[in-house]
Amino acid sequence: RPFWGWLNAVFNKVDYERIQAVGPDRAASEWLLRCGALVRYRGYEKWQQDYSGLPTGPLGKYKIEAINATDSCIMYRGFDYLDGLEHVTEIKLQKCIYIQDECLQRLSETKNLQKSLLQLQIISCGNVTDKGIVALHKLRNLEYLYLSDLPGIRKKETTAQVLQQALPNLQLELDLE
Repeated sequence: RPFWGWLNAVFNKVDYERIQAVGPDRAASEWLLRCGALVRYRGYEKWQQDYSGLPTGPLGKYKIEAINATDSCIMYRGFDYLDGLEHVTEIKLQKCIYIQDECLQRLSETKNLQKSLLQLQIISCGNVTDKGIVALHKLRNLEYLYLSDLPGIRKKETTAQVLQQALPNLQLELDLE
């Protein structure tokens, strides 16, 4: 078990030179796919899941529009890859064992995501608590938030109320015990 944690930490190490060399969307795609997530590019229907099949072409052509991190090993230390992404409208975090409150705080403080992110799903991420969900209030354009199977959420009504006050246009869907 410690070996996998170490390996996943290696996969999440941010390579700032790579971001400079290939641009934020390509570097983030490489990070996400390396960690087992999927990406979808703006103007494309198909989800990219194969690291070795990443599209080539002019740098900057492929802009990440959606991220599906189901069963991925993404963790906080890799979130710097999200900073340069300007077109992400959807993120799904499902069964992500390394996602915790700090990750959601970092997500909500990412300036580009504050503007672009419209839909967020957080499902079966056992380390997420009310604190992390409340931090999402900075995602000012968020239209839809789906929360399911989050045992760390203890004050469901209070947390929902805080989010609804901060984000009046938010459609909040809760499937919590």
